[in-house]
Amino acid sequence: MTERTGGIPGAPRADIASMLLDRLGDQRLGLRTRDTGWTWDAVVHESAARAELARTLRRDGPFHIGVLLDNVPDFVFWLGAAALAGATVAGLNPTRGTTQLAADVRYVDCQLIVTDAAGMARLRQLDLGLTADRFLLVDDPGYATRIDAHRVPPTAVGGPEELLLLLFTSGTTGTSKAVRCTQRRLAVVANAAAAKFGHVREDVDYCCMPLFHGNAIMALWAPALSVGATICLTPKFSASQFLPDVRHFGATYFTYVGKALGYLLATPEAATDSDNTLVRGFGTEASVADQDEFRRRFGAELFEGYGSSEGPSLAALDPVAPPAALGRPAHPGVAVVDPDTLQECARAELDEHGRVRNPDEAIGEMIDKAGALAFEGYYKNEVADADRIRNGWYWTGDLGYLDTDGYLYFAGRKGDWIRVDGENTSALMIEQVLRRHPAVIAAAVFGVPDPRSGDQVMAAVEVADPVGFDVAEFTEFLCTQDDLGSKGTPRFLRVSANLPVTGSNKVLKRELQEQAWRTDEPVHRWASRGVPHYRRMTEADKQSLESEFAAYGRQRML
Repeated sequence: MTERTGGIPGAPRADIASMLLDRLGDQRLGLRTRDTGWTWDAVVHESAARAELARTLRRDGPFHIGVLLDNVPDFVFWLGAAALAGATVAGLNPTRGTTQLAADVRYVDCQLIVTDAAGMARLRQLDLGLTADRFLLVDDPGYATRIDAHRVPPTAVGGPEELLLLLFTSGTTGTSKAVRCTQRRLAVVANAAAAKFGHVREDVDYCCMPLFHGNAIMALWAPALSVGATICLTPKFSASQFLPDVRHFGATYFTYVGKALGYLLATPEAATDSDNTLVRGFGTEASVADQDEFRRRFGAELFEGYGSSEGPSLAALDPVAPPAALGRPAHPGVAVVDPDTLQECARAELDEHGRVRNPDEAIGEMIDKAGALAFEGYYKNEVADADRIRNGWYWTGDLGYLDTDGYLYFAGRKGDWIRVDGENTSALMIEQVLRRHPAVIAAAVFGVPDPRSGDQVMAAVEVADPVGFDVAEFTEFLCTQDDLGSKGTPRFLRVSANLPVTGSNKVLKRELQEQAWRTDEPVHRWASRGVPHYRRMTEADKQSLESEFAAYGRQRML
């Protein structure tokens, strides 16, 4: 390994360590909480001290450091430490169940874990194969002294090919995997995001999404580092605290996911909402209606995009693109194909409401014919690697379509394709309709088995007051939505005060789908033909429904 020291910022850097060393001597605020601030120069020195400590604690085997923390300064310092030390950070999701958390730590071969007293209380119960000296507690009284004992001039070892991150996928539709991300790839992502979304040094970036997830690291932390903007932390996302934090920090930029945006819009509206410093935000999976409402209320632009921890960006922004479109394909290698025939799908013909008239021919899997060069693989999962790279192409695992004008649209996860009466229906498009209702904070749509054949559409909506939720009024609302066809209207409606989510605030559809109607929360069913009419299911109704599966020999579907 070679050792490097800082240089003068100039051409885009090829690795994160060089970006950090470029910040030596930089007196602009690099990191803030509500209580404390650090210049970029101080951030680099804090990272260097932790890098030196990590080097002294290194053992044989993968130099992997698990970080189980909320969005606190030490998370940022350890990201920098890993870059400088040639180590790898595996961000551990604190919302994972006990068994899942233990499996995550063992899977990514953590030889050192950085956490706090709360995290240690959980980890202590797990069989991780690690001795007590393998844990560093950031709120331990002796931690600061230990860091001070390892303060050295900042240097870096290794280079662009060093593995910097193991990013766990959300696991919304299956088992979570760890995506490999080298310093080179994250540097490319940082520079591309800075150019695409106009990041500048004067930005103040509000980090309310969790740092263990790619959203916060790839769309906020890395671009901010590349231009020397200020990063402001809040421990966890809070809808009620969002606007006070934005005003306190003078934030100009933030990142989000669709459900978090829904929570923000569910807060009481005030005439002063637009009195803030926000200029723009970037996120994924927010409905067009939610985006428009956010712009109206808070006066900031939103860039809704498509991205994943695994692969490259597929879409290029186009200011005149239809509101629901991602933009235009980023390059000629981006396509929508039929996974069985490997042929490109027909162009989508849209009706006046934006619905796809020819979904069976037009909707397929989005691929990048050059994306195999950007995908760096999953950690210790060759089967998943092979599923991503087929025919020399990168397969996103997501549905999409291209309209006749050449605009690219996201149509949901591959598992979101629901087969109703012999026709394919996109769960995402139904969700977008449900989210328009003012009482709906979040919505998830998924297929459940039909007693005779195929699937039926089931929806789960999160509302503030499930008891007071007017199902009849909601049904009337659905009937007025011109872009909701009869096959897409949910046959089952679950009403919840708190849908299960991942640590990055994505609804866990897999869990909802497994439960189907077998839940203690209210489930309403529309079992007749004609105009939708929902009736709340009793236990007797559920037993009667499941007896139908037995009568038609489809018990295996339950």
